[in-house]
Amino acid sequence: MILVRQEIGDVLRDFRLQKGRTLRQVAGKASVALGYLSEVERGQKEASSEILASVAEALDVPISTIMREVGDRISVLEGLSSFPDVVPDDLVASVEPELSLH
Repeated sequence: MILVRQEIGDVLRDFRLQKGRTLRQVAGKASVALGYLSEVERGQKEASSEILASVAEALDVPISTIMREVGDRISVLEGLSSFPDVVPDDLVASVEPELSLH
């Protein structure tokens, strides 16, 4: 079974390490308890959208980038050989009238 919280934690940890920041630095900047952030990174706790936004900001990474990476990892775990970078045509058709410029 795929645990989304585990994938979110892995992605947050990977971005933190890529940025060369310690858990303490990110927790302090995000105003999140160090122990709690550690549990989120280990997939033991589910972070609220507010906490995810705070941690993303502390990492200077857009939350959309974090969520895209999570989605990409889940796609791989689900065995999808590739995942589209575009919106499917049927979805575009359903929102297209709202997107058109008048």
